[in-house]
Amino acid sequence: MKAVMIVYNQAHTEKVEYMLDRLGIRGYTLWENVEGRGSSTGVPHLGTHTWPEINKSLLTVIDDDLVDTLLETVKKIDAINEEVGIRAFVWDILKTV
Repeated sequence: MKAVMIVYNQAHTEKVEYMLDRLGIRGYTLWENVEGRGSSTGVPHLGTHTWPEINKSLLTVIDDDLVDTLLETVKKIDAINEEVGIRAFVWDILKTV
C-alpha cells in the first residue's frame, strides 16, 4: 500500500473530487486552507491580500497498482493550467491498524 498526498489550489477542487470518484478512491483525509509555496514554480498561496490564493491537501492510502494511474491523472490536471498548481507525493505504508 502507498500513501499519496495531493496538494492543490482550491480551484482544482471539482477536478480532484471527480478524479477520486472515477478511480474508485473512497477514503481520504482532507485539509482545507493550506498555505504554501512551490519549491521551483508558482506563486505563494498564502490567503493574504498580496497572495490571495489558498490550497487544499488530501491524504489517501491506496493499493500499489493504482498509484501510477492516480499520478498520471494528477499530471493531466496540472497540464491544463500549470499556473494553478497541483502536486502529488507518494510514500510506502509499512503497517496499518
